[in-house]
Amino acid sequence: MINIEIIRNYSGKCLLICLFLTQLSCSKFLEVESREQVSDATLWQTTGNADLFLNNVYSGLPGPFNTYDPGENFTDNAMNGVNGTASRTLYANSVYTPSNTPNVWNLYNSIRAANLFISKATASPLADDWKKLRLAEARFVRAYYYTLLWTNHGGVPIITDVLNQSEQDDEIFRARNTAEETYQFIVSECAAIANDLPLTAEAGRASKGAALTLQGFCELYQASALYNPSNDKAKWLQAAKTNKQVIDLAAYTLFPNYETMLLEANNNNSEVIFAKQYLGGTSLGAGKEGLYGPWIVGGIQFAYGGVNPTQELVDEYAMANGLPISDPASGYDPQKPYVNREKRFYQSVIYDGALWLDKEMVMKQGVGSRNATDLSNTNEATNTGYYLKKGLDPKYAVNGDHKLSSANFVIFRFAEVLLSYAEAQNEAIGPDVSVYEAINAVRKRAELPALKAGLTQAQMRTAIQRERRVELAFEEKRWYDLMRLKLAEKNLNGTVHAMVIEQTGGKWVYKIVPAPEGARAFFANKNYVFPIPQNAIDRNSKLTQNPNY
Repeated sequence: MINIEIIRNYSGKCLLICLFLTQLSCSKFLEVESREQVSDATLWQTTGNADLFLNNVYSGLPGPFNTYDPGENFTDNAMNGVNGTASRTLYANSVYTPSNTPNVWNLYNSIRAANLFISKATASPLADDWKKLRLAEARFVRAYYYTLLWTNHGGVPIITDVLNQSEQDDEIFRARNTAEETYQFIVSECAAIANDLPLTAEAGRASKGAALTLQGFCELYQASALYNPSNDKAKWLQAAKTNKQVIDLAAYTLFPNYETMLLEANNNNSEVIFAKQYLGGTSLGAGKEGLYGPWIVGGIQFAYGGVNPTQELVDEYAMANGLPISDPASGYDPQKPYVNREKRFYQSVIYDGALWLDKEMVMKQGVGSRNATDLSNTNEATNTGYYLKKGLDPKYAVNGDHKLSSANFVIFRFAEVLLSYAEAQNEAIGPDVSVYEAINAVRKRAELPALKAGLTQAQMRTAIQRERRVELAFEEKRWYDLMRLKLAEKNLNGTVHAMVIEQTGGKWVYKIVPAPEGARAFFANKNYVFPIPQNAIDRNSKLTQNPNY
């Protein structure tokens, strides 16, 4: 996660800010050229200076491209090939406590910066049209930060004013709002600002589509089993309505090449709705290739193997004829498991016999391959028989956190909106024509045939969930789907599985086995929300802890 230091203690005199002066076409506010003292009087007198402050608010957007243990490893889609990482110790045993909880609470630093911008910009003499746009942007980013807090912790304190302990003393400490109140705040903010944002925004900035997409994501989360145990259809209808608004903007299209869609060369393409910008060759560059990719290629270490796709995910990829491998008519052969699979499998996963950096990757046992499936945790070789391919650019396959890439982290893209609409509409109304149109558009890009007509609501639900898992794999979406749908107790209890290929009787035999110890163990019901960090409670006695922590 890259977090440029957020302004914390604003005194009204002068402050230290990051000056983002790069003129790259992909973004005008990424590269840190220098740090200077800017007086309060100067800062809010020109739009250029004020924009620098807002850029700093954007800079708090979390991104996974420089971490050894990204969020996908905390799901049933992947595991870390390196033993001892948090996803294989903390998460695998669900031993979350207030002292080790995943820390998104520090987003309050960015929220404070957003509140300060909103307060100062509103009172400034700057032009009204500039204020209207930039205030909407600040409110969008703040709403996104609150979304991350809400999905991780449930209800959190909603703070929209600028707190200053030296002036307000203990009044700065606020109690938690309820989960419902937090949700209502986020969606009401998105609805209020949507029309103040442009249909097409500068790269990295909020647009009307971004605001509606964030609103629709939260409404889908709220309509799902976690927050809608009675299955109130009105909540699903609202989620469908908002996601349909994004579709009807006609501002986004599916990018034709799924394999290269997330690479640097295609930053901010026609499918991207909102993304965190990176700038390669600086401290703000991305290094995912050297962290997540295959360990040994051609006898040389190129990465840490930090993301190993699981057999559970591999089994979700359909056959080229569009049928799931569980369908007897699909043609799936468990002893030829990688033959005639859908395109997204080959575009996303490195398997035995696949090429990476023009070298054949060998996961078979007994042939001296350093990439043979490692069930003993002796090195960084794959623990599942698979390595990650999706989103990795071969030209940046350099071992370690090299920060060479400028590939964006895509937070929202159009395919997710189509699938969110299909899910919400199916739950609210059933599998009508519009549901088929939305999901089939995603399938068409993958060169899969349309779903057969006449599916029941339950059958369509299964198809949508499978499509969503495959389409959005390795994009930090799976955890949220498991939480909101309350599937974690089913999918995250027990172990995930690996593919071992051994020679028996003169032929290669493909065998699915449990992944190494520590891959998965237990998920507790209380973990659908994380505990409030203990250090936050220590500072603020008004905070209450989530149940059973």
